[in-house]
Amino acid sequence: MDARYFRTPLQEGTSSSFHESQSRLWENIVGRRLSTWRFFYPRLQETFPEQLAAVPLEEFHRALNRVAPGVIRVDADEVTYSLHIVLRFELERELLAGAVTPADLPEAFIAKLGEYLGVEPTNFVEGVLQDVHWSDSNFGYFPTYALGNVISVQLWERATGELGDLDGEFERGEFGSLREWLREHVHRWGRVFEPAELLRRVVGGPLDAEPYLAYLRAKVEALESG
Repeated sequence: MDARYFRTPLQEGTSSSFHESQSRLWENIVGRRLSTWRFFYPRLQETFPEQLAAVPLEEFHRALNRVAPGVIRVDADEVTYSLHIVLRFELERELLAGAVTPADLPEAFIAKLGEYLGVEPTNFVEGVLQDVHWSDSNFGYFPTYALGNVISVQLWERATGELGDLDGEFERGEFGSLREWLREHVHRWGRVFEPAELLRRVVGGPLDAEPYLAYLRAKVEALESG
């Protein structure tokens, strides 16, 4: 962040959604990328030779990106993850509207998991109690994960449009170009701009889910054809 903003109200990030966009970009777009693991996988095999020495990189990469609905949000794959967010957001709205009471929540949560993901938890720890947000009274935070997913791809597309193909750098374990691009275009501004304005300045337009959906479609198609 620009040092001019230290010890001022502008020294924080512009929004939780932008904050999560950074997490989701590095965790998913970079962290699940084949070129990233061309660098890291030999090191992982050296650390766990009994488990991974005989597993080809391509097989490991497919497992890393396996699409399979599950009950636990933090373990969810990229395709189903946002459905975990949708069901929690809907339940929050119903709670605030009085349509669902706290006593109703465990069963309502199970019903939503079945409706959206076709899965059922074996206990409340796997169900309604799996997240800390509601016990912390942190209502309204869950959507920032889904918004962060959307923003992450918009940022990635603009970054690679300016920097070019980064896979060669990732294969060499070089991630500085992307980090510095994000620092220059996102991080250094702190809270100078409202989220919508910062996004417009960085990517040239408003929040748009279509790039994220196209990214997911292309990824799944590539994995299925590989």
